Amino acid sequence: MKKKRKNPSKNRGKNKSTRAFSLKKEILTIFTKNSGKPLNYKQVASRLGISDQQGRNLLAKTLHQLKENNDLREISPGKYKLKRVAAPQMTGKVDMTSSGAAYVVCEGVDKDIFVSPRKVRHALHGDTVRLHVTMNKRGGKLEGEIVEVLERAKTKFVGTLQKQHDYGFVVPDDRLMQADIFIGRDDLNRAKDGDKVIAEMTNWDKMAHNPQGRIIMVLGEPGDNNTEMHAILSEIDFPLSFPKNVEHEAESIPTQITEQEINSRRDMRDVLTFTIDPDDAKDFDDAISVQTLDNGHFEIGVHIADVSHYVKPGSLLDKEAYVRATSVYLVDRVIPMLPEKLSNGVCSLRPNEEKLTFSAVFEMDLNAKVYNRWFGRTVTLSDKRLTYNDAQRIIENQNGPDGLTKAIRSTYKMSKVLRKKRFDNGALAFEKDEVKFKLDKTGNPTEVFIKEYKDSNKLVEEFMLLANREVATFCSKDRNRNPRTYVYRIHDEPSQERLETLVQIASTLDHKVQLGPRKILTASLNKLLADIKGTGEENMLSTLTIRCMAKAEYSTENIGHYGLGFDFYSHFTSPIRRYPDVIAHRLLQRYLDGSNSLNDPELESRCKHCSEMEKRPRMPRGPARNSCRLNILQTMLAKSLKE
Repeated sequence: MKKKRKNPSKNRGKNKSTRAFSLKKEILTIFTKNSGKPLNYKQVASRLGISDQQGRNLLAKTLHQLKENNDLREISPGKYKLKRVAAPQMTGKVDMTSSGAAYVVCEGVDKDIFVSPRKVRHALHGDTVRLHVTMNKRGGKLEGEIVEVLERAKTKFVGTLQKQHDYGFVVPDDRLMQADIFIGRDDLNRAKDGDKVIAEMTNWDKMAHNPQGRIIMVLGEPGDNNTEMHAILSEIDFPLSFPKNVEHEAESIPTQITEQEINSRRDMRDVLTFTIDPDDAKDFDDAISVQTLDNGHFEIGVHIADVSHYVKPGSLLDKEAYVRATSVYLVDRVIPMLPEKLSNGVCSLRPNEEKLTFSAVFEMDLNAKVYNRWFGRTVTLSDKRLTYNDAQRIIENQNGPDGLTKAIRSTYKMSKVLRKKRFDNGALAFEKDEVKFKLDKTGNPTEVFIKEYKDSNKLVEEFMLLANREVATFCSKDRNRNPRTYVYRIHDEPSQERLETLVQIASTLDHKVQLGPRKILTASLNKLLADIKGTGEENMLSTLTIRCMAKAEYSTENIGHYGLGFDFYSHFTSPIRRYPDVIAHRLLQRYLDGSNSLNDPELESRCKHCSEMEKRPRMPRGPARNSCRLNILQTMLAKSLKE
């Protein structure tokens, strides 16, 4: 078959048009790079490398068109200059540096826009600003000048008061806040010279070097453990107490469970149930029950505190829990998501107390095969509170309390199978030892030790993972296989660029990492982590491996969980300390009731908020000022980050 012949005249016209457009672009680029200085016809031709007559004619014609289009102005015959236009304006967020310069992150712009210290004006780290954007004369890079602060990211700062006569200045702890805050006589709030305080910035006149503010809280003397801990929490904007109306709402919750409520649930109070937690745990949000069925199988119940029964959507408790989104665990205290009445009382699965729970119940054999699953609201009673050490002793063939020995050993055998299946399917084995501190009466660390991750920890972990996975799988689709809205815990694939860096560094230390499909890569990474255990390079290579990984987060868009090797995964098992688990419980009940998929456009933004909130606990930017700051080394959300 003959090919269709192209129209040569049509093609010539297209080429000519394309060339003219390209020439206009090149001419304007030359004038821009010359910072708007005038150039004559010959100078432009020379820079473009045009020497033939046809090219010169096209150049002359294009220069005339640019003049007609108001892109250039002719200042003398054959001599042109770029028309001066107002610098383009953009909106973005400020990322300050300790030098006083900043970078502004703008949506749709690949590279952050540099702002020199003198052009930052009164903008602070995290602020949303409007800025003029220009091109650097030498490097051709974008630079900016901040012209307006549209929204402050932060107005409250922790610092030390330096008092002078009847006024003072608060010197912020945050190194990225480079201006001291002026405090007038009427705004000192009886703070003394040298006190650690929280100051609120109230005004910053354009011509003033320092912002004005007022002291809203006196934390105490620097160096005192309680003062320093409150300072750290305030610095990362965590509330130090619950509002009175929230506390009042919590206190009004009845502690007694009515017969009507018990009758509306599956009663599992007679089934052997136990909790396994750390020695110092105060809130118990999960329990495991075990009973042997007539067919020889085991019924394993994973029972979770039914927080959603007490915390209703739209209530003061619900709004406060959402804002906090998570509990924060410090070395000497917990900053809870829920008031103590709930977290340590009504919802905590304490031994020998009837509790309302939300349960995932599985019929399983010793090979961890799941034959049936059931989800629903229950009432349970924990028979025994075990520590990880208690459970470990039973696993290691010491007899435990009545009835518990068989239950612990059976569930341990199942957990080993579940764990092996998980790693066979490509899960990653990140199990870093946890650093713990012993504290004296004043809260100062006196001893550091490594908390070993034992078989008893793994037992609990595998059954929590099973419940989270199965709940997410159930909620993902209805009976007709139509997708339903749910809150997933997702974990994306690792960064290829960082993996390649890991391969190079590992090879210099005689370790091989094999890139490839998921199972090959995860098996290779797990072998690396096992090989370096206890070696001098363990810390460096394990840290580099972790940095290859994406951060786990919450989303209504499911992409699976790469690190765990699960197609469906949620957080269902810790509603006392994680708000997404409360949402997960509400959605699960909705779907158990047979309701349609939730249509809530705000749910994804709630997921993003919860993801951001769990990343907030971090080391302060400045150096530690005394030994009390060692406490913050333990500031973390270890459980949720592991999962």
